[in-house]
Parts: sequence; structure tokens; C-alpha cells
Amino acid sequence: MFSLFDLTLRLNRFPIKKAKQDLDKIVQLAPKEKIQFIENHKKAIVDYHLQNNPFYRELAGGISSSEWEKLPVLNKQNLQKSLKKRLSKGHNVNNVYLNKTSGSSGTPFIFAKDKYCHALTWASNFMRFGWHNINLNYSYQARFYGIPKDFLGNTKERLKDFLSRRYRFSVFDLSDEHLETFLVRFQSKKFDYINGYTSSIVLFAKFLQRKGIVLKTICPSLKVCMVTSEMLFEKDKKLLETQLGIPIVNEYGASELDLIAFQNTEGEWLINAETLYVEILDENNAVLPYGKEGRVVITSLFNKAHPFIRYDIGDIGVLDANSTVDKPILKKLIGRTNDVVHFPSGKKSPGLIFYYVTKSIIEDDGHVKEFIIKQTQLDTFEIKYVSETELNDAQIQKIKKAIDLYLEPHLNFIFIKKEVLNRSKRGKLKQFKSALTTA
Repeated sequence: MFSLFDLTLRLNRFPIKKAKQDLDKIVQLAPKEKIQFIENHKKAIVDYHLQNNPFYRELAGGISSSEWEKLPVLNKQNLQKSLKKRLSKGHNVNNVYLNKTSGSSGTPFIFAKDKYCHALTWASNFMRFGWHNINLNYSYQARFYGIPKDFLGNTKERLKDFLSRRYRFSVFDLSDEHLETFLVRFQSKKFDYINGYTSSIVLFAKFLQRKGIVLKTICPSLKVCMVTSEMLFEKDKKLLETQLGIPIVNEYGASELDLIAFQNTEGEWLINAETLYVEILDENNAVLPYGKEGRVVITSLFNKAHPFIRYDIGDIGVLDANSTVDKPILKKLIGRTNDVVHFPSGKKSPGLIFYYVTKSIIEDDGHVKEFIIKQTQLDTFEIKYVSETELNDAQIQKIKKAIDLYLEPHLNFIFIKKEVLNRSKRGKLKQFKSALTTA
């Protein structure tokens, strides 16, 4: 079959052939060679931006590449200024890849990659999807994502879908009536894999469960499902494996960087140590040992157009204690740094803790499909849920009892039944949000 996607990259002057060859050489390095490669490229990318990027040079304040742990930690607020002020010499809006972050952290910004760096990103995607026998040139993707509603944006995404062999299932309407149309598509098309937002695919799996359908039986060509952008809980993973009838792969990435971590066939959530360097830092920007929880900070080793050096992506995570420099393994993602619950007692917890406490209790009901939690005051929370019936007093008391036990007593909860839950413009479901200025 004609490799239209590869050709599209080449026509847009992304040197995908060279990028794939170079990435293959990096992958084949022995462990000691890989460690030296990483150190060399850390130094080289810092030196490049110190010489060619006034924005980064001012930010570094005289610190050199030899003082790695003293280098500033970039955050998204640093980058919310004109792109022209952040580009390195020799790069402009006409000779780089441009895009905008999703804004899921609340601080969207425009970013740039040089052509070679962006080609390496795609080479990385090709390689990692290939672990699961998916070829991005030929394999047919069932895509669970949002889509722009304006004519130009919609047309552009549809064209990209065509060139990339993707059929898009819009996640803005996930009613049973609309999910029925999804089912018809799976019956009539030979999809090779599913890729998309975790919560949307989980909701589809619950729909399949209610109908007593395993997706693989009506779409035998399916091989694997890659979930991304939102937390994948173990209970949800088992549900997906059962109802889809295929392996589930956890993906963690960022548009401004690359695929950050991707599960291999052994179930290891491997960090991308070929194009990125990942650190876990504490509140004082000190590097934490493997196994300790902290802020995920990432360096793009190849992006010469724009500095992403010690870039705080806004997530909290843990590298496995068995990690090595040449083979780091992501043990878990805990959530975003701005998803913090503040309690009246002064205690703080990641917003994810509410999800763990309420999820199993609410889902025992069997009717609740989705829910989100919002902290509106220090002692007050809204739980919006989609369900066939309203929660009764006994169910609400059971939830409150669990929260008193696991979190803190004397908290107030407002339960609001909804037909649908609001998602971001891209279709993501933010499962905890704080309206407090302290968050």
C-alpha cells in the first residue's frame, strides 16, 4: 500500500527518512554509549540555546551547561509571551513546525519545533506504535478525539485524518444513541487499532458491557488500543481489556515535546530516552531518586528552534526504582500540579484522591456512567454525574461515610445529575477541578 503519510511529511520538508535512520542508531546504542549520548546532547542543546536564543540566555542568567542542576526550570508561564521572542536565531514562523498546547493546565501557549526535531517526533511515534504491530503508514485508526467545530478547523482535521488513515469518532456526544452509531462503524470498517482519550473509550466500553458485546467479535481486525491524555485506572483497564477484547497500551505525551512514555509489550511504561531527558524534581528543584514522587521535568534534546530545557510540564509522577539512565521506566502518573485539594484542616492532597474514594462506590450502583468533582469552597465540593437515575440518600450517605473515613469529616457535597458532562474544546474530561485561588 502507498505510504501517503510518509510522503506528506516529506512534502512538508520534514526529513522523516533521516530521522528514522538516526533514531534507529540511537536505539542500538549499548547502555554505556546511551548514557554518554544523553549527556552529550544535554550539554549540546543548552550550549546551542545559550549561543542562539536571547530569551533562554537571559533566563539562564549566566549559568552554563556544566552546571545542569542549577539551570532554571522552565514553566508554562515563562512561555506565555510572543513566540518571536522565544525562537532561536535562524528560525522563524515560516521554517518551523508551529502548534498550540491543549491548555489542559490552564496555560496554553504557541510553540515551535525545527523541521528535523518534528521529524524525530514522528520517527519516535512510528517506532513505539510498531512495538504493537501498528504501522502508521498503513494501519487504520479508530480515533476517539474532539474536533474543531468551525468550518476551516474541521476541514483541516478531516484532511489530516484522511492522510493519516484515521476515522474520527467525535467525543462531544457520548449518549447511548450516538454510541450506537460508533458500533455500526466498527461493524462495517476494518480498524487495526483504537487511539484516543481514556474517559471516552472507557464510556464506550461501559456501553458495550451493557449490551453484552465484545468489540473484537464484531471488528476482528482490531489489534490494540492506545489510551492517552487522561488517567487510566486499573479497574478501567480491566474493563477495556474485557469489552474491547484487545491489549490496552498506556500512552503519555505532550504536543510540545514528543511521546514521553509508552508501554511496551511487556507492560513496562518506558520513558522516551532517545529524544527526551526526564527528571523528577522536588519543590526546591532538587532531583529526586528513583521511586520518589515529584514534578515531571523534561528536556527536549533536539529542538533547536525553541528551548524546552528542564521544562516543568505540570504533572506529578514517579520513576520506577528499577530505572536506569539509559532505560527509565515511568511507574505512575499521579495528576497535575494544579489539581490539588485544600482541606479546612490545612491538609492538602492530589485531586486524584477524590476520584479513588468515590469511583468504586458510585460505580457499584451500576447506573453512573461518568462523574467530575469541583471544589467550590474550602469545605464544599460539587459532584456532577451522568446517570440513568438520581443517587438516593443511602448511596449519598455511603459516599460521605467513605470521604469522612479516608479524607476529612465535616465536608459538604452537592450532587448534581447531568445529561452530559462538559469537556474541553479538544474533548478531554477534567475529572477534578479547584475553583480556589490557593489551588
